[in-house]
Amino acid sequence: MTILQFTAPPLPHYIISGMCEADDAFRHPNRRNIGVFDLLVVQQGCLYVTENEVPYEIREGSFLILRPDTHHYPTRDSSVGTQYYWLHFNTTGCWHAEQKISSSVQEALRELQPFSPNYFPLKVPQSGSLPQPQKAFELLLALSALVKNGHRAQSLWRQQLLFQELLELLAAALDTPVSLPSSCAEKAAAYLREHFREEFKAQELGERINFHPVYIARCMQKEFGFSPVEYLIRYRIEQAKLLLMQTDQPISRIAEEVGFNHAAYFTSCFARQEGMSPRKYRQKFV
Repeated sequence: MTILQFTAPPLPHYIISGMCEADDAFRHPNRRNIGVFDLLVVQQGCLYVTENEVPYEIREGSFLILRPDTHHYPTRDSSVGTQYYWLHFNTTGCWHAEQKISSSVQEALRELQPFSPNYFPLKVPQSGSLPQPQKAFELLLALSALVKNGHRAQSLWRQQLLFQELLELLAAALDTPVSLPSSCAEKAAAYLREHFREEFKAQELGERINFHPVYIARCMQKEFGFSPVEYLIRYRIEQAKLLLMQTDQPISRIAEEVGFNHAAYFTSCFARQEGMSPRKYRQKFV
């Protein structure tokens, strides 16, 4: 496995992203030394890409990071209907690729010095399976939604924050297999994200993922710092933020779309989480 190791700070930074769907036979571009990292994340189908004579098959729920200083080209046509996200990012700091996990950052960097940055290694696998596919696709969708308002400072800041969250998720692919509590928490979170528009019922959640509701609540509190209800509300608000930026729907309609029965309660929850009303949040990005 090839590991990309970045020395941070500075953190890698987001440039631009988008989504592609192959309506017909499709091949990834043939490019050499493009100067930026190119992250490919497949949502459906399979991409066939070779980098420096090493072929990769990027299947559903998997990713590949093409390096800025290599030659990459299509191995063969991708299947019709293949859907994938692409994302360009870069770093102004040091980075290198290695074949195994090591502690190659200089020992001096580990010694904290007064008034100096606390350097640390950020390690990301060049390819692999997404630890949390649905969450990754939600982050990529949110990034794509912000592109149209990329000239605004608030949008640019939000893009960088979402990218750092995505990068942290990719880095988690190097972690050891998750424990039972972590697995329980992620299964519950995935179910809540998929059914966020529906009324929350703790008993039904427990039956769907085969864990007791009390145990689920304990695991989610430990893993995410939120109860299932708190996690659901925060997720609903994240979905509402996308609708506020992408549509001109009334606030009451958006509240209903994301699972709130009462617009006033939605506004209250939104203001508590974001520090402003939904209307003011929309004005920031429009």
